Amino acid sequence: MPLLSSSRRALAALAAVLTLGLLTGCAEATEPTIDTAASSKSDPKPSQQALEPSSDSEALTTADDADAGRDGDEGRAGSSATGTALAMLEELPVKGRAPKTGYDGDLFKWRSDTDHNGCDTRNDVLRRDLTDITLKAGTQGCIVLAGTIADPYKGETYDFDRNANTVDIDHIVARSNAWQTGAAKFDEETLKEFGNDPLNLLAVSSSLNRQKSDGDAATWLPPNKSYRCEYVARQIAVKHKYDLWVVPAEKAAMERILGGCEGQPAFTEDAGWPDPGDGDNVTTKEEARPAKQESSSSGSGSSSGSGGSGSSSSGSANSSTYFENCTAAREAGAAPVHRGDPGYGSHLDRDGDGVACE
Repeated sequence: MPLLSSSRRALAALAAVLTLGLLTGCAEATEPTIDTAASSKSDPKPSQQALEPSSDSEALTTADDADAGRDGDEGRAGSSATGTALAMLEELPVKGRAPKTGYDGDLFKWRSDTDHNGCDTRNDVLRRDLTDITLKAGTQGCIVLAGTIADPYKGETYDFDRNANTVDIDHIVARSNAWQTGAAKFDEETLKEFGNDPLNLLAVSSSLNRQKSDGDAATWLPPNKSYRCEYVARQIAVKHKYDLWVVPAEKAAMERILGGCEGQPAFTEDAGWPDPGDGDNVTTKEEARPAKQESSSSGSGSSSGSGGSGSSSSGSANSSTYFENCTAAREAGAAPVHRGDPGYGSHLDRDGDGVACE
């Protein structure tokens, strides 16, 4: 009996050792073969392979980053680096367009002598933007009779003649656009400053200025494509200066233009006025007045003092022609209107120089 008990104990110990060995072997065989597909559903920690994005996920991340930038994030790498027009654009609020209620272009007092140099704003712009300038004698070096303009909107150079009136002064950010993006809340002085700010004014083709009207970057851009980058950068600078906002379509158009501008810098050039009498290659002369038209009435055509009840010269200020404003005069093809010509009125001649709707 003692011998039998000892044998049984030995067999039991041997069985235990064999069982432990089998269990250890099974554990070593199954540990490296984890099903990653199954574990990804239950294990919240992704594998290293899952952290490496595919090309599709990279594109999505880029788009998300761009959207985040539109919400005002700064310091993003690329074309919106500090000092660029894009970076300045990111600082502008984005809102919908406000109503035009209460808008009147005259509220901006365009052509006022805001810098008190004795010259109206239109002639300040002409003396700054034209070359080979001829000034009108007796106007303290203010009124430009002729010159040459390198039109940035057209991309062409041509002659300016005051009587022909082929040049307008464009508000780069139109007054109406400004009104609908924040200027409606300006006080009287700020409206006047905006309307006569050299940063926001440019001598350009009359036809293109009227074509632009009050359009923003989403609805109108200069035909001269090489100027569009600077044009948009300057619009952004004006809106930034006056705390105006951009509408979504306007911002998208600005981003599209600036995207092809090789990191277009923010517009910081000095756009101020030259002093009276200053400008490029300046000469001074008397203005040659255009010949007045002959009277169309029948009769002897006598022009003076005969006491006839009929006609006076067609240049008389007593003509029945009347223009409510310069827009009406231009549409009638009568601008500029000289003192004594049909339709002339002091309400059209704001600088009182005898030539209205220049």
